[in-house]
Amino acid sequence: MNLEALKLKTKVLLYSLGIWLLLLVLAIINAGIREALYKPKLGDNLGHAISSIIAIGYTLIITYLFVNYIKVSVTKIDFLLIGTLWLTLTVVFEFGFGHYVMGHSWEYLLADYNIFKGRLWNLVLLVTFVSPLFWGYIIGVD
Repeated sequence: MNLEALKLKTKVLLYSLGIWLLLLVLAIINAGIREALYKPKLGDNLGHAISSIIAIGYTLIITYLFVNYIKVSVTKIDFLLIGTLWLTLTVVFEFGFGHYVMGHSWEYLLADYNIFKGRLWNLVLLVTFVSPLFWGYIIGVD
């Protein structure tokens, strides 16, 4: 890989991290709104479901804008790696921050993964992982 290609890959990586930080900020805002509005009025499970659907929506929109912006400088493999990075950072943040900062038990944190109890968090993670590759495919990246 030549120096110019390396600079381009580094730029894409930095953009990817910036987009993930934006998604993180939106997730925190989304959770705050859920806790203040949806959960008290609609209950825990429905509140989480609405919050998850909103997260899927903004993740798809932001990822589309991101992929459309960087499409000329990446491959489908790059998009797969970006999705993997976002998924890994999300899970590490969720468990690290949730347990070590917020003081939640591992059992409490794992409860969000129980789709049989109406938790849609797994779908949010799936969209986070596949959305860069999905949009890359839709937009027509080689």
